[in-house]
Amino acid sequence: MGEYRHLTVAPVGSCIGAEIGGVDLSEDLADDVVAEIRQAWLAHLVVFFRGQHLTLDQFSAFAHRIGTPGRYPFVPGLPDHPEIIEVKKLPHETINFGGIWHTDTAYLERPPMASMLLAREVPAAGGDTEFANMYAAFDALSDGLKDSLRSLRAVNSSALADVSKTREDRIADAANAGHEAGEDYEAVHPVVRTHPETGRQSLYVNVAHTARFEGMTEEESRPLLRYLFAHQSRSEFTCRFRWVVGSLALWDNRCAMHNPINDYHGQLRVMHRITFEGDEPR
Repeated sequence: MGEYRHLTVAPVGSCIGAEIGGVDLSEDLADDVVAEIRQAWLAHLVVFFRGQHLTLDQFSAFAHRIGTPGRYPFVPGLPDHPEIIEVKKLPHETINFGGIWHTDTAYLERPPMASMLLAREVPAAGGDTEFANMYAAFDALSDGLKDSLRSLRAVNSSALADVSKTREDRIADAANAGHEAGEDYEAVHPVVRTHPETGRQSLYVNVAHTARFEGMTEEESRPLLRYLFAHQSRSEFTCRFRWVVGSLALWDNRCAMHNPINDYHGQLRVMHRITFEGDEPR
């Protein structure tokens, strides 16, 4: 595309997602190349790279060009790279890590700006990830509902993430390095979030973490939340990515959701993930 001088950017869906080519992330990238990657990322919400067989050092180095790597509160990182966690589903497991529509750790006071995932081992078939555009989800609502949602704040809780049992399995596998079993996180955020870089408004609730609206009971909140959860994952807001070893995805948690599809029982899937420190949603 004409606005990119150092890489190619090919949309993978009409609403969200683009594949970036012409760049080797193992190299020490020039500042203008990184600037174009960020430009594409902000425009498309999630960007994909192919053929990136990075060492842990190279993966971490690229992450530091994008933002400040943070820590996931439940699963310790790798021994020499605590900013990298292993996202794994073993052949005998039937529930995958985070296997529901969500934005990462919305139950933190300062949720991550972005997340990056690198495929190490993938099933022969299945294991795709869907992504959804929360700008588009908000824009598609009626003006009356938009106005009502702008006045609401939502309570997000890590306790709801028990839908992903393999998170608990990974805690046990890693001997938990500091997280107390049973400890939960809770944070209250605007239902409509303004992106700090683009200035655009997006829908900021998700079925994995959002429990209720502030000042309301769960029962009172349920009808509207159920509608929003169904609305925000409509197919016209989404794209779907097929992983192969060496694929890398970088997505913006401030305006996009994702859903790792759990359709590969009996097969191994191993990914490496880095999340980036973010700001308080406003």
